[in-house]
Amino acid sequence: MRFFLLSSIVLCISIPGWSADLIYKEDMIGLLVKEVPKILENYDSKTGRFGTGIWICRDQHDIYPLAVAYSTKHEDNPYFKDPQILEAIVRGGDALIEDADEDGKWIFRKKDGSEWGMIWMPWTYSRWVRAFDLVKEDMPQEARDRWEKALTLGYSGVKEHALNSVHNIPAHHAMGLYIAGKALNKPEWMEFASDFLMKVVEAQNPAGYWSENIGPVVAYNFVYADALGTYYAVSGDERVLPALERCAEYHLHFTYPDGTTVETIDERNPYHDTIRTGNVGFTFTPEGRAYLKRQWDVYGREKLGSDQYASLILYGEEGPIAQGSEDLGATYILNDGESDKALTYQQGPWFICLSAFTAPVPQNRWIQDRQNLVSVFHEQTGLLLGGGNTKLQPAWSNFTVGDASLLSHTPGDEDPDFLPKGDLYHVPSSATLVTEPPVGLDLEYGPADCSIRLEIVDDSTLDILLEMEEESALPVNAHLTFLLDLEEPLKLGTGEVINLNEDKGEWTDLGGSIVYRGAQLTLPKGSSLIWPTLPHNPYRKDGHANPEEGIVVVRVPLQVDSPSEKIRVEILED
Repeated sequence: MRFFLLSSIVLCISIPGWSADLIYKEDMIGLLVKEVPKILENYDSKTGRFGTGIWICRDQHDIYPLAVAYSTKHEDNPYFKDPQILEAIVRGGDALIEDADEDGKWIFRKKDGSEWGMIWMPWTYSRWVRAFDLVKEDMPQEARDRWEKALTLGYSGVKEHALNSVHNIPAHHAMGLYIAGKALNKPEWMEFASDFLMKVVEAQNPAGYWSENIGPVVAYNFVYADALGTYYAVSGDERVLPALERCAEYHLHFTYPDGTTVETIDERNPYHDTIRTGNVGFTFTPEGRAYLKRQWDVYGREKLGSDQYASLILYGEEGPIAQGSEDLGATYILNDGESDKALTYQQGPWFICLSAFTAPVPQNRWIQDRQNLVSVFHEQTGLLLGGGNTKLQPAWSNFTVGDASLLSHTPGDEDPDFLPKGDLYHVPSSATLVTEPPVGLDLEYGPADCSIRLEIVDDSTLDILLEMEEESALPVNAHLTFLLDLEEPLKLGTGEVINLNEDKGEWTDLGGSIVYRGAQLTLPKGSSLIWPTLPHNPYRKDGHANPEEGIVVVRVPLQVDSPSEKIRVEILED
């Protein structure tokens, strides 16, 4: 039995003006109705295919919101029982049947034309079977027979071959299998899926996240929440509710004030400036509804999209929002049941996240190196320093001990070796959180012990102290990773202005400071600036990254005769 152990000091979720309940379904019906014409604009009645550009099986996801519109009776919904909508749904499913192979798989094709083999695409199958469950009674018998045969084929394959381990894709498949069992009258499928989803619940870390190696996979946490939430809505199985509550509280804390998701603890994805808007899994607990309310207020309900409207209408639950402290200063410490692994620290306009998750460098392209453990957000600039983890790019590491040129990505290499080719330590073997201000981390990199401390001086000033103790002659460098804005020039203390769209290289004379993205960094002698520093993108076969995916890096050398350095970060007036 796992116990939920979170060392939380303050929960900051109250926003002035919030209502006591989250009420949204009436709004969502109207918003879905507005989306239907947009969906039909990209529908080809001859082929039954939706979407634009290169066709992929996921383009057919539109049959799901169409099915919700078709089956939802409401005075403001003109599409209820509309035969033209039903025809588009049927033709959309038939297009999936026509494109599938003898096992019910489709080619995993992306919009860029790359292909990743044959797959029972989980996101497509679950939307297809949900649409079927909604419209099957109204389908022409021949069409219904075709769909039943195809869905039975596909989900038979899923049951036998795709539910071998707890992972985000099998979790979604299991949710779809449960609905398929209900729609196709196969109770044994429902029982099998329920058993698997209980394994998903048991695999959740007591701190509210799921892991695929060591520590959270932040983006895919939403996949688990969606799968469990949809399953709960269909099954009423209350055993999943504690996991949904823990997941929601976790996301309440690891979200920046602007609604973007904290990347610092993520073992899969670097920072993205998109705002996560949650899913139906967050509607069943007060904590989840608090998260949704906060995110929707920032993002806008009118932009959630037809797929999310459909799920919220069909499965969502309205109800009370968790209320918490209005204190603007808070520290939240995440404990995984064994030790403190991460913290968020807020004071005034500053938000800091520190990660003490460590792991050896994995050879799996999807699991990133745990190398960039600090992020700094300010309400005026957004996320300023941080950016998350990658592979084959030691310049993204908070510290490197050794020669950083021993690890790099060879252009075009689709199967790289992710380990350094010599004496280089770019991920710490251990990390310890310092939770009292100044907050920080103590880190071990092979022969060197390194530390970082962050002290908020006032609403516009932050000091960063870097320090090392070394037992070998390997060079030690600290790195500050600036989030990128290609359109904004970077100014050095020497007066030189760098245009990141055009200029590349390493600048060794910074004149003691740089000004970029609304902040000035006062830097020690010997600091240098490196651009571009691009990540390895695992979602492209050859791993290449475009300039807009990069980070601007400031390198600060630490030496035996100068083992500590201080950097001052000052937010400039608008």
